[in-house]
Amino acid sequence: MKVVCLQEEAFYALFDKVVQHVESKRKDNVEKWIDGEEAMSILKIKSTTTLQKLRDEGKIRYSQPQKKIILYDRDSINEYIEKHVRETF
Repeated sequence: MKVVCLQEEAFYALFDKVVQHVESKRKDNVEKWIDGEEAMSILKIKSTTTLQKLRDEGKIRYSQPQKKIILYDRDSINEYIEKHVRETF
């Protein structure tokens, strides 16, 4: 096992670069289709019934590639939220 020693400044510079790299990858990796749990998290709802109601009323887009798998369109969820924005006075 090898031990690598770094000066404090070099360590923090390396750490900052690693954090920047991870954040840039995370932003690029935003998936278009998300599961119900993530959709409920974005919408700030706790009820699967409410999510189903939004889906059934056509307020958010979804795809059902298999019988028990329902995926939601992240963009349509964001559009739904934006559609209900109340402007300040």
